[in-house]
Amino acid sequence: MTTHFISAEVHLHDTAEELHSAIEIELQKHGEPLRWAVTDVDVDRQKAVVEGYVLVEIPAVVSPTAA
Repeated sequence: MTTHFISAEVHLHDTAEELHSAIEIELQKHGEPLRWAVTDVDVDRQKAVVEGYVLVEIPAVVSPTAA
């Protein structure tokens, strides 16, 4: 497993619970969210910038077998 830094933009929602859910869903597209923070809010565009780290599973490497 490895961690990746993600920056994403999400639409602002009416409640904190809806915003939290939208952020989690967006980050889950890239891996398992570990931690994140809202780093910017554009009120005119109704968007929030979220930066965080996600955990990504690295596919197993198949070693060639000797013939």
